[in-house]
Amino acid sequence: MTDSPQEPAARRVDRAGVVVALALAALAAVLVWDSRQLPSTTMYGMGPEVMPVVIAIGLGLLAIGNLIDALRGDLPPRESADPRAVLLILGGLVLLIAIIGLGGGFILATSALFVTTSAAFGRRAILADFAIAIVITTLVYLAFDRLLTLSLPAGPLERLL
Repeated sequence: MTDSPQEPAARRVDRAGVVVALALAALAAVLVWDSRQLPSTTMYGMGPEVMPVVIAIGLGLLAIGNLIDALRGDLPPRESADPRAVLLILGGLVLLIAIIGLGGGFILATSALFVTTSAAFGRRAILADFAIAIVITTLVYLAFDRLLTLSLPAGPLERLL
């Protein structure tokens, strides 16, 4: 029996989409479990353990939606991955971890990630991107440090502020 023009072809289950849905669900479960390990520091209201649960709920909803689309075969076709871009972003993450680990601080580490990610997306103005990154990450650092009184990894630039 052949498909007539009026009958749509049977869609196949998107296995990669199912794997992504399961990974999202697993990440949500890890976040909920990990948030339950945090000590409750507030006597009333919400404490720091609430935000991971909120994020886990969002990830769970994404997992459900992705699973439904994967089972129906409704996920859009995938674009080919550019290995150079992926390596640049991974290199930026490695730089972020290394700079923070070596005491370089939040501003330099996040700026390195910003520059490598913008290069991965095809931008070639490295010095301009670095200047933009320094300004943005300094503002983010000041917002967290001064307004929210949350500590981020401090390095030489943070000590000047």
